[in-house]
Amino acid sequence: MTTRATQLTTHTLDVPGATLAYDVRGNDASTEPILLLIGAPMGAAGFGTLSQHFSDRTVVTYDPRGSERSLMTDPAGPVTPEIHADDLHRLIQAIGGGPVDLFATSGGAINALALVSKHPEDARTLVAHEPPLASILPDREHALAAARAIHETYQRSGWGAGMAHFFAVTSHHGPFTAEIAGQPGPDPAMFGMPTEDDGSRTDPMLGQHMITSTHYEPDFDALRSASTRIVLAAGEESEGQMTSRGAVAVAERLGTKPVVFPSDHGGFLGGEYGQTGQPDAFAAKLHEVLAARA
Repeated sequence: MTTRATQLTTHTLDVPGATLAYDVRGNDASTEPILLLIGAPMGAAGFGTLSQHFSDRTVVTYDPRGSERSLMTDPAGPVTPEIHADDLHRLIQAIGGGPVDLFATSGGAINALALVSKHPEDARTLVAHEPPLASILPDREHALAAARAIHETYQRSGWGAGMAHFFAVTSHHGPFTAEIAGQPGPDPAMFGMPTEDDGSRTDPMLGQHMITSTHYEPDFDALRSASTRIVLAAGEESEGQMTSRGAVAVAERLGTKPVVFPSDHGGFLGGEYGQTGQPDAFAAKLHEVLAARA
């Protein structure tokens, strides 16, 4: 570990079935817990901007197994929230042990809920931002069917068609119906996506995560009894979409209310992946939520 504040160092960690890559922006002068920023399947590259707003403490980011630099022994092997939770537990042990403060977004929020249900001692505060948990929505049957339809389009027609179908489903506002879930995916060209199928079926989001993440059912008894302070976060601009509705549904089951964060599902992005939300305002809100711990 480097002793110079905010200097980036990169490390690897061998775990069963994979080698995880993670980055440490160290600040040995800080008395605050390490801040672990995670997504899934999005990796460390998505947190470059957000990390810069937390130079007052050590920040750790990582690539989940099967994404970016974190290679799996068997690329076709299973990837579930429970497996990701085991990886996160080992990662936290490798960086010095918990409790850490944990900001987790999208599929990462689902994996973080799985982690806290098994290892609450690993996290002091979890801010779970927009977990796409179709499994716990009131319209779960149709929401799950819509997620499966994205996966099936990808398997049948490739990445461009799968991403177009993904955009159509994730931008939908309000409950899903049988009609909406059964709609075919739109023309990929409408979204600037390739119309030709390159034959690859290795995309972690459209492949395994689209099913394992959306279908995961959290252990709410374990979460309610956990020592971790759990805060659900929903974007002000994504109200009514599946990811925001997932945050609301989890909060309801935990007897809390979600905290509204600026922007949308990618509100923390500052140009990563060609997307820009409101990273300054988003980071300020995250600072506020972490500082308000019980």
